[in-house]
Amino acid sequence: MEFFNPHLYDLANPELWVAVGLILFFVVAWWMGAHKAVAAALDAKSAKIQSDLDEAARLRAEAQAMLEKLRGERVEAEAQAKAMLKAAEDEATRLQVEAEARLTESLARREALAERRIAQAEAQATAEVKAAAAEQATAAAERVLAGRLASGTPDPLLDQAISQIGPRLN
Repeated sequence: MEFFNPHLYDLANPELWVAVGLILFFVVAWWMGAHKAVAAALDAKSAKIQSDLDEAARLRAEAQAMLEKLRGERVEAEAQAKAMLKAAEDEATRLQVEAEARLTESLARREALAERRIAQAEAQATAEVKAAAAEQATAAAERVLAGRLASGTPDPLLDQAISQIGPRLN
């Protein structure tokens, strides 16, 4: 309790003069309005801090709204992607079925065409064989007839064979 010490109030004591000077400084500063300037500076700083907090809260709210919007868009995009994928799979399945049907139809047409060509080739070969056989038979008959005419003797087996050739060739 230095305040109650009588030595403190001695005019030769420098601590007394420091205390008096300090008190005078505070009184003059108060009288000049330093307390108002300090309060105004603190109020300005407080207002700036409050403004920054309000701006931060507004930006946070905007960011939160944007995040929710993006989440909604993502869900919508995922649903759209699933729908597109499903449509693509359905289209691929449909195209595959159509391609298989066209392939089956094409193979059936080609098989039928091949069978017709084979039948035509068989008919042509049969006709050619018949024609060759007829030519051979005709040539043989000519030789036999020429020999018979030259010899002048009838051959009953030969006559019977020649009479059977005609109906078989047709």
